[in-house]
Amino acid sequence: MSKIFAFAKNESGATAIEYGLIAALVGVAIITAVTTLGTKLSGTFGNVSAKL
Repeated sequence: MSKIFAFAKNESGATAIEYGLIAALVGVAIITAVTTLGTKLSGTFGNVSAKL
């Protein structure tokens, strides 16, 4: 029974999962920002190219 209580008190696994979720959210934010920036940049180069 004491092993079950010790396992329940151990938070190292929960901390690792939290860090993993934070890293995943940061990754999604970066991908979204880069995709948006890429689309806008492509439009800007298209406008410059058309005016040349």
